[in-house]
Amino acid sequence: MNRLNTEFKPVIVIWRDWASQFLKLFSGKIEDFGKLLIFCFEVLRKVGKRPFRRTDIFRQLEFIGNHSFGVILLTGFFVGLVFGLQVGGIFKIFKTEAMMGGATGKALARELAPLMVGFLLSGRAGSSITAEISSMKVNEQIDAIESMGVDPVQYLVVPRAIAGVLMTPLLCGLFNLIGMIGASLVGIYMYDVDLGLYQEKLIWLVQSKDLIAGLEKSIVFGFIFTVVSCYKGLNASGGAKGVGVATTDSVVLSLLMILGCDVLITFFQVVSK
Repeated sequence: MNRLNTEFKPVIVIWRDWASQFLKLFSGKIEDFGKLLIFCFEVLRKVGKRPFRRTDIFRQLEFIGNHSFGVILLTGFFVGLVFGLQVGGIFKIFKTEAMMGGATGKALARELAPLMVGFLLSGRAGSSITAEISSMKVNEQIDAIESMGVDPVQYLVVPRAIAGVLMTPLLCGLFNLIGMIGASLVGIYMYDVDLGLYQEKLIWLVQSKDLIAGLEKSIVFGFIFTVVSCYKGLNASGGAKGVGVATTDSVVLSLLMILGCDVLITFFQVVSK
């Protein structure tokens, strides 16, 4: 028995170390997530408080919306083309190519458009927001703002959160439109679907509640990526390396939270039908 204990002792020590490291990492992530939730409630509480920084809000609207216009346009068109090709091949087997319009429109409206827009804005606008705020943090500009009696959350976070909530649904609607144009080109010119029949099935299957469901998701996703980006920026440390770490963490966490919230929202939308 003593011999067995001696032989397995290194293995037991290794497993014990792994378990302690995992528990430490898990508890740290839970604590960080709790702080993020508290930060979200703090931002929501300060949205309606004065002063209303209209200039900052319009500047962020232009940054998140106008600067993302091109990438949303291109991505939406390519996603529509690819989805049309994939769906068209499936419907062709059953000789129901006319259903392409309805299937593509429903998928874009409910899932693809809000998810893709959320991902794109997290990578483009969210990473830039984190890099900007984290640079201010490591250069002690945030401390200077606080020393002047200005709330950094009210000054830096609230305008970006409002801009994200307002612009993400608009970009989602644009993504839907350009995606359907791309899918319709595939259906008409590759699968010989009549344009009138294509539009008829699209109107028949895609209802206003489908578009509203996607826009509801995009509002939540817009709030998530802006608040997460600001939170990671405000908690950055360690100089230039800390800026890079905070930027990477903000994008990864934004994507994971968007996916998790998408599951929850979809579940409640299905249950409430």
